[in-house]
Amino acid sequence: MRTFVILISAFLLLNLSSCATHVSKRPAKVTVIKTVPKHHRIVTVKGKRYYFWSGKHYKKTRRGFVLVRV
Repeated sequence: MRTFVILISAFLLLNLSSCATHVSKRPAKVTVIKTVPKHHRIVTVKGKRYYFWSGKHYKKTRRGFVLVRV
């Protein structure tokens, strides 16, 4: 009986370690800028259009301008 309990316990422990885990990913926090400053420049990088000011590149979206890495 003791070996039976040990075998069942080992079987259950092995099955618990192989269970799938659910990982939820949150969307990145994005700051949207509604209007572009007057001193901005339009630049093309790798065939894509970006808006450049204050040393940063922004991409135009429907909501406004979003900071991107180029």
